Amino acid sequence: MNTLLEIIVCPICQGELYLHNKQELICKSEKLAYPIYDGIPILLDKVLRVITEEEIKI
Repeated sequence: MNTLLEIIVCPICQGELYLHNKQELICKSEKLAYPIYDGIPILLDKVLRVITEEEIKI
């Protein structure tokens, strides 16, 4: 059975997303972070944030 991280991708580049601190999904190629609220990833441009190079290394 697939996990959610194996199924969902970044809505902008269709790249892999990485779980960060169980609070965000990170897209390293686009340098974006999508929040997770109550266990549900929110992949909308209204709530994403741009991340720094340091955060990408996580």
